[in-house]
Amino acid sequence: MFIMWYDKSQAIVGSRRVPEKRIFLIGFLGGAIGVWLGMNLFRHKTKHALFVAGIPILVVINIFLFVLLALKV
Repeated sequence: MFIMWYDKSQAIVGSRRVPEKRIFLIGFLGGAIGVWLGMNLFRHKTKHALFVAGIPILVVINIFLFVLLALKV
């Protein structure tokens, strides 16, 4: 969620932004729920089709992998 807040604040002041690849990497590495919450809370990247479709897919993948890991422990 922090990364979306930070990127939104950088966009507002016209400063250096967070690359979209980095946001997706954070989502892929387990932060998809936070990225998705940040998107909606800060209304950031909500008009980008790649984010609107891609982040929810990563949320499902993250949940699936978390469940798999939890069941193996």
